[in-house]
Amino acid sequence: MMSASLLNKFAGTLLLDEPMAKHTSWRIGGTADQFYTPADIDDLAMFINQLPENENIIFLGLGSNLLVRDKGIRGTVISLKGSLSEIELLENNSLRVGAGTSCAKLARYCHRNNLIGGEFFAGIPGLLGGALAMNAGAFGGETWPRVKSVITLNKKGETYCRTAADYEISYRNVKAKHNLSEWFVSADLQFESGDGNAAAARVKKLLEQRANTQPMGLPSCGSVFKNPPNGFAAKLIENCGLKTYTIGGASVSEKHANFIINSNNAKASDVEALIKLIQQTVKKEHGVELQTEVKIIGEIDNASV
Repeated sequence: MMSASLLNKFAGTLLLDEPMAKHTSWRIGGTADQFYTPADIDDLAMFINQLPENENIIFLGLGSNLLVRDKGIRGTVISLKGSLSEIELLENNSLRVGAGTSCAKLARYCHRNNLIGGEFFAGIPGLLGGALAMNAGAFGGETWPRVKSVITLNKKGETYCRTAADYEISYRNVKAKHNLSEWFVSADLQFESGDGNAAAARVKKLLEQRANTQPMGLPSCGSVFKNPPNGFAAKLIENCGLKTYTIGGASVSEKHANFIINSNNAKASDVEALIKLIQQTVKKEHGVELQTEVKIIGEIDNASV
């Protein structure tokens, strides 16, 4: 835990024993030992550099693809919400975008500057850092095909410039080839020139269609499972008769079977149990092993295992 005298060296905001339920779209999660929001990249680098070498560090965006277990997180959460959110227009229809920029803001910036190819970002309910970490996508588009380069930060506060060649990139998965602990702090993205108003109109129509088919406005993480090859997770779950199935306060959405809703003060253990039941049922009835798109983190409660 950081001393008050050391904290005075930093410009960001540090919270102790912070409830993660306040920072995830599921509104679920135990407390984090430390929760830090940096002022800028330099402040972030200095803060990380003074943490113990073995400190567990979690980078957090909008918490829209995250389940934090009930016993919380032992270590430090770095929140990029409200930080590292600058966008700079470069030459040749490219942008330099901070990892704390919301994907929706990025899409709007593209429209205003008559850049096309980034419409899909409007459908990603998170920050660019998270989109880079998992190759997030929507409306048929994915993040990494738009990446020219990224800037990463390591535990020593050192920055590196990386390209797609430094990672193994696939559907909803990004793995660093260099096998080092680094986090994305910005990216240079490539787009094309075009009619921004027409692109915005297409996005509006797509979002309206999504609102009609997904439980928008309810506490969830979005899609829980990755779509298997040549199929849809939601269809498999629905065919198993699991729509509206409930464990504790967590329920499979009646509107879209690949959504789990915090319907009644759910615990993380309720959601995790429901995820496992869905996986087991789909495996038994269809022979398909569903992989989670949501990331599950935090201390395991051995009493409930």
